[in-house]
Amino acid sequence: MITLLTYDICEPRRLKRMHTFMKDYGVNTQKSVFECDIDSVELREITDYCIKNLNLKEDSVRIYKICSGCMKKVLISGLGEKVLNVDYQIY
Repeated sequence: MITLLTYDICEPRRLKRMHTFMKDYGVNTQKSVFECDIDSVELREITDYCIKNLNLKEDSVRIYKICSGCMKKVLISGLGEKVLNVDYQIY
């Protein structure tokens, strides 16, 4: 499923670790935005990471599941590519 993950993390070290962690799951389309093609197991891994590694009183993470019909309606202005299938493998 295509999933959009956005985050706002206050502390620079947590921010860098989150960014590095998310590179294994998707494409960094904007500074704190990742578009991912993940399954339910990978989604659980991401949510578990957030619970264990972020300060949920200071930081914010939003995860949006995007249906295939909605992906066809995505509009991009300026630079960027629409993510339909992500070319990467998790090892």
